[in-house]
Amino acid sequence: MSPRPTQPRHSRAKTLAAPTTATRVAPDAPDLSTTPLDQLTLAGLPSRALIAPNFRAYELTRSDLASRRNIDNGFEHDAHLRAAVNLARQVLQPVRDAFGSFTPNSVYRGQVLERALKNKPSTWISTSQHAKGEACDIEIVGMPTLELAIWARDHLADFDQIICECYDPRKGPNSGWVHVSLKAPGNGPNRRQCLSYVVDKASGKLVYVQGLRADG
Repeated sequence: MSPRPTQPRHSRAKTLAAPTTATRVAPDAPDLSTTPLDQLTLAGLPSRALIAPNFRAYELTRSDLASRRNIDNGFEHDAHLRAAVNLARQVLQPVRDAFGSFTPNSVYRGQVLERALKNKPSTWISTSQHAKGEACDIEIVGMPTLELAIWARDHLADFDQIICECYDPRKGPNSGWVHVSLKAPGNGPNRRQCLSYVVDKASGKLVYVQGLRADG
């Protein structure tokens, strides 16, 4: 009797190495987290595209106020998109790496949203860095806002401004928020300025003061 032919030993390895659908990237959620900023454009950018390892494009323009008032808060220019993506990669991602998943309170705020937020007339033009995609407001649940501001000052590679805004420890650790701005590449050096927006003891009004602190 002739010997029974044996199956080549490498055939199973080939079968196991075959690609599966689980490794494919969804067309509406491409991974652009390492795409150079100058190659990112608004044209054809899916809202679910990854623009940083743990952040998607839509998170840069989301706004509860815009949703409630039906305001289109989409980026106006490619430059605004690139500034916001740079911010996500250099500010939001390091915070996420340190403290886990979170969603920024706001990043980009177009002029229409800025007017609605600040109750300004249609002729008013905001100079906020939010309107250029260069700023974000963030909180970490359970972490005192002042501590988050200090962490950002001590750990971010660079920043233009860090502002501890409206923090009042008497109202709980998450009162207020941290504003962090970062100039887009090519827009000049960052100031590395730290401020607090707190209640002045003498007047009882909110004022900006130098440094990161809980009172005026």
